[in-house]
Amino acid sequence: MSTKVRKSASRSLFYRIAAWLHLWLGLITGIVMIIVCLTGCIWVFQDEITTYILEPETRVTHQAAPVLTPSQIQRIATAKFPDKRVSYATYQQGRAIYVGMGEGRRGGTSLRLNPYTGKIISVSERKEGEVDFFRFILNGHRFLWLPYEIGRPIVNYSTLVFVITLITGMVLWWPAKWTKSARAKSFFIKWKGSFKRVNYDLHNVLGFYSLLIVFAIACTGMVYGIQWFSKGLYWTTSGGNSLPDFARLESDSLQMGKHFTGKNAMDIVWSKVISEHSRAEGFYYSFPDSTKPKSTINVTIYPSAGQYYNHIAYSFDQHTLKQLPRHEVYGANFATSSFGVKLRKMNYDIHVGSILGLTGKVIAFFASLIGASLPITGFIIWWGKRKKKTKKRIPREIQRSISSIELSEKLMPERGQKRPIPRPYKPALNINKGSKY
Repeated sequence: MSTKVRKSASRSLFYRIAAWLHLWLGLITGIVMIIVCLTGCIWVFQDEITTYILEPETRVTHQAAPVLTPSQIQRIATAKFPDKRVSYATYQQGRAIYVGMGEGRRGGTSLRLNPYTGKIISVSERKEGEVDFFRFILNGHRFLWLPYEIGRPIVNYSTLVFVITLITGMVLWWPAKWTKSARAKSFFIKWKGSFKRVNYDLHNVLGFYSLLIVFAIACTGMVYGIQWFSKGLYWTTSGGNSLPDFARLESDSLQMGKHFTGKNAMDIVWSKVISEHSRAEGFYYSFPDSTKPKSTINVTIYPSAGQYYNHIAYSFDQHTLKQLPRHEVYGANFATSSFGVKLRKMNYDIHVGSILGLTGKVIAFFASLIGASLPITGFIIWWGKRKKKTKKRIPREIQRSISSIELSEKLMPERGQKRPIPRPYKPALNINKGSKY
């Protein structure tokens, strides 16, 4: 019995099932996960790339002065585009205020304003269907640039399959015996080895070191795409509590025009919220649509620039300024929340690494890069084994039908022997003198 057969027979059924799943699930979802991981690498640094490379003019030195009020922002934007509605504004300390105009957050017109002087830094107008660089990257990350209803499920369940391959990969990585050579193969890359050995180590060793981080990134990504997984994870981490559904908040349309005008309402709400969070380093707020009496005023405060887990969200009736109830999980105060609520509010920051600041983003970047490499190195390993298996061999049936002498003749060139050269038969001729020949 060959060494390979003996080794296969010594493996447990659990190991062989894990190996089969790891191979075929990895081959099926490989291309999808390469795209998802690479676009994720780029998206991690979208704030830094935008601020320092694509739009360096939007960097604004922080000043100990109040930023523009909602009515001031609305007045500046409306003066520039009188036929467009101001939809929302967002701000992070050290950067310009971003103002979106049009219907919803996908409006085609946007402005960048100096948060202290109101000076227009830049204007962007896009036609319907046009997207900027990072929106293009995000579309690929979320639904592979396919129609959303097709691409989104593919990404969601490919990620779930990828998580299974991570688990089975850990089973395959675990050494049967913790010998010195086994530890060396499991924890170190043999850079001086052959191409096959280096490729195998890149798959095996880097996969181990990045396992927990890639696992966390994949699971937090599934929270956004797979509803049953999202609810199940919250139920598990919260001790059996159900994740509350989002309730659509509405203003009391019967109070329209009885109390406040739109501009005054926004400023009053803003003044109230910012007075409670004077040290906040960022905000987002949406302007109510005057054509929709039931629309609300929404304000979100970010205590730390570049992080979202500890945000505090408020919603107000646009007519009476009555504060509306916040979501029990996403609108909760992080400091006083339970573990399950805190983990859910940290979901995005864990997904992109910003939970640990710039260091966490660097870690998430390299982990995602390794995640993109795993299907590639794994495919090379499989392809190399496949080629080895398809080498020409003499079938057993043919071997039996060939005599031992003929078989030895066929194997002579392989043994370095020279095959005898056959000579044509020449019969001896008895030619007598005097013959006509």
